[in-house]
Amino acid sequence: MVVNEMTEKECREVLERAPIGRLGCALGDQPYIVPVHFAYEPDYIYVFSTHGQKVEWMRQNPKVCMQVDEIADPSNWVSVIANGLYQELPEVQCRDEREHARQLLQARHNWWANALAERRITLGDSSIEPLFFRIKIQSMTGLRSLSGDEQARTGTGRSPDHTYVSSSER
Repeated sequence: MVVNEMTEKECREVLERAPIGRLGCALGDQPYIVPVHFAYEPDYIYVFSTHGQKVEWMRQNPKVCMQVDEIADPSNWVSVIANGLYQELPEVQCRDEREHARQLLQARHNWWANALAERRITLGDSSIEPLFFRIKIQSMTGLRSLSGDEQARTGTGRSPDHTYVSSSER
């Protein structure tokens, strides 16, 4: 198996395709990671949520990351991490941005269902207020793994500066 760094363009393509990612945030010395539905456009990742631990933590520490992967099999996968800043989109002040987020997310199947339904079932409160936020992307990195067979089939060359070979190939 060979692991290569991905270009920024390749990372963006993965973010455009992915419907679900893992949002990472931290408070103090404790990390917290949750799966979220999201929509991507250059420079931003948009998320619909409800108030809870992740929102409280991101309000206190806006440095967050989003991890997305596509796994064909254990030897053929991609993984992208986008680091950025949490930006809440309050209803009154950010009406246009919220509508933009809603339009982007509407292209995703049941983009609203998980966050809202889960909170209402768990808390039994139908008045739970939804919220929108976005992540202003500051940097992103990605890795792509290909088995030797897949690399030969696709003709993908190794990049000597950015290639990692698994211990099974050494």
